[in-house]
Amino acid sequence: MATRAGLVTLHGKPVTLVGDEVREGDLAPDATLLDNDLRPVRLSTFRGRVCVLSAVPSLDTPVCDRETRRFNEEAGRLGGNVAIVTISVDLPFAQKRWCGAAGIANVITLSDYRDLEFGTRFGVLIEELRLLARCVFVLDRGGRVALVELVKEVSSEPDYDAVLGAVRRLL
Repeated sequence: MATRAGLVTLHGKPVTLVGDEVREGDLAPDATLLDNDLRPVRLSTFRGRVCVLSAVPSLDTPVCDRETRRFNEEAGRLGGNVAIVTISVDLPFAQKRWCGAAGIANVITLSDYRDLEFGTRFGVLIEELRLLARCVFVLDRGGRVALVELVKEVSSEPDYDAVLGAVRRLL
């Protein structure tokens, strides 16, 4: 499996990403993740809607918390033609607890803890930590990648305006 070093840092220290790079224009790889009730969910089930895949290291960190809350607010305004999915390697039980405590109702949380299939197929698995790098993929209705934002410093938030602009262009 491919590795890519130096594209992302965590607190200023370079980390290694595992998996092939997914680029704008690519058909997004499919992956099976687990929902909060341990049911498998394939990313391809979101085809037919514009889809935002927001990969985060852990919902239990301040930046991931802020990012997911922001996308939850935006999802409420964007309507049913847009699916916003937050993916982490947190256990589904932890995701469910966090969503309940944070009042998250518009974002779908999925876990990649079991097989790291999303992380490796999208090339955002941090080898040193077994966590996902902060990255946002915007997919068109057919599953083609319209925007990739690999956040250079894992502890930084993504460019929400760029992500939301890409979503609006696809609607």
